[in-house]
Amino acid sequence: MAALRADRPLRLGGTLSLSVAGAEANVAIGLARLGHSVRWAGAVGEDEFGGLVLRTLRAEGVDVSHVAVDPAAPTGLVVFEPRVADLTRVSYYRSGSAGSRLAPAALAGALAEGARIVHLTGITAALGPGPRAAVETAARAPGGAVCLDVNHRAKLWSREEAAAVLRPLVPLLDIVVASDDELALVAPPGAEHEAECVEALLAQGVGEVVVKRGAAGAEVFTEHGSVVRPAVRVPVRDTVGAGDAFVAGYLSGLLDGLPVAGRLDRAVTTGAFAVAAAGDWEGLPFREELALLDAAPGTALR
Repeated sequence: MAALRADRPLRLGGTLSLSVAGAEANVAIGLARLGHSVRWAGAVGEDEFGGLVLRTLRAEGVDVSHVAVDPAAPTGLVVFEPRVADLTRVSYYRSGSAGSRLAPAALAGALAEGARIVHLTGITAALGPGPRAAVETAARAPGGAVCLDVNHRAKLWSREEAAAVLRPLVPLLDIVVASDDELALVAPPGAEHEAECVEALLAQGVGEVVVKRGAAGAEVFTEHGSVVRPAVRVPVRDTVGAGDAFVAGYLSGLLDGLPVAGRLDRAVTTGAFAVAAAGDWEGLPFREELALLDAAPGTALR
């Protein structure tokens, strides 16, 4: 999507800055900055916003050779509006967009090239029947591990709608990422508490259940037990995009062959970079910068 960020409540007017956003795109940029080969498959309109999306991803080292450009629909739009302190109001303009018309056929080229990891989110599935079918097609792609970040957005669909679409995908998944209040959207009906949801997901064949807890850190559950890491403490500027940054760090660790504890360490580090900078992805670290947060606050790197 194109992203507009306001410097004050929208009804008061003011300045809007233009950038790019989108959960899967954020993860793609985060992985590319960490040195991985990344391909983004999706759809944009044949318009200037779509050109901005493609230009930005290319500049960040993401392969966009299989992106569908729709001449009959506009690129989606999201507007971020600061309200109080670090609380941000988000408005989506995605109905009728190119992304809402995404079809499984648009993914054929990208999936045919294969991947070690296929990363999906519930946001795309929320956009309509075509995107839902595309997500299911990608989840069934042979080869690499399949990761789903539930990423429930109440402005796009209800919890009931999300559960009806996402639960059938669980047997196809290797990694499930969710906040603690999202687990019930993928766990079987009747599982409500975190422990029940995690146990049910592992029983269905999910290898890793990654639970994001914001400022409280994160925990990963596998058949061998769980690993916990606290959040890295940094000054908070913008929490939007932190979950995607976390996922990029976790998947980067997986691609590098790190054990669960090492993946989680990298994930909380990349998440901290995101909240300490403005924007969805702009503050994400390059591989050589991962140790920057070990420096004392106020350090000047000379």
